[in-house]
Amino acid sequence: MEKYGLLGYPLGHTMSPPIHKRLFDLEGITADYSLFEIAPEELDTRKEELFALKGFNITIPHKGNIIPYLDELDVTAQRYSSVNCVSVKDGVKKGYNTDCDGFLRSIEAAGGKLSGKVLQCGCGGVGRMIAIETLRHGGQLTVSVMKGFENTVDPVKEFAEKNSIHTPIKVVHPDEIDISEGFETLINATPVGMFPKTDASPVDKSVTESVGFVFDVIYNPDETLLMKTARANGSVAVGGMAMLVWQAAVAHEYWTGAKYRTEDIESIIRDMQKEMKNA
Repeated sequence: MEKYGLLGYPLGHTMSPPIHKRLFDLEGITADYSLFEIAPEELDTRKEELFALKGFNITIPHKGNIIPYLDELDVTAQRYSSVNCVSVKDGVKKGYNTDCDGFLRSIEAAGGKLSGKVLQCGCGGVGRMIAIETLRHGGQLTVSVMKGFENTVDPVKEFAEKNSIHTPIKVVHPDEIDISEGFETLINATPVGMFPKTDASPVDKSVTESVGFVFDVIYNPDETLLMKTARANGSVAVGGMAMLVWQAAVAHEYWTGAKYRTEDIESIIRDMQKEMKNA
């Protein structure tokens, strides 16, 4: 039986095992997917356990820690100096970043686009990746950050300058958002609205009502207040569970060469939302 797993510390409750089981089932593969809760100081002594697997996913705090132990990095991992997926083939250990693919596939599957005027809330961690991908796909980006956090956008600006991306980047505070600019897409890359504080939104209701497409990185709850407000206005809204499942699907593409139908992935997304509610 082929063996795979998830590396992280601490892990706690994770949706990864049921998601990957469904993906393996779609491929007709019987595989073992285990959790490897390894503290940073233990990684060096336990790395052989990981590299005996066919592949594994990585979460906090090891997305950077694992890099020195790898033989190759995919361009996505190089771009963000962050690895969340490793494949082991013929002894070669290669790292990938499937978070960006998960984000892009989620947007594409829902009919959204990044090439227009995009308003993004927050720019830390996954938010920087989303901002950079938005620029790479031609988006005119405005980033809303709390006062004192303006420098979180600096790595995005540096990436744009280094790669000769000339699309504008504007930084505003939440109370400075001007809906008359005609934003087409709104992205929430903050934890505002996440369980248990589900009665909060990163922007005023008027901002939500002015856009046609909303993406929220939060997956618990499956419908945040931001998403609920957008849908009530007739806009399309996608939550973080889509990104979580799609990035897992891309990992399988690297591990086994799998190809999935969009409708199958959407079915898994719905089922995982139900499972999360019952957890």
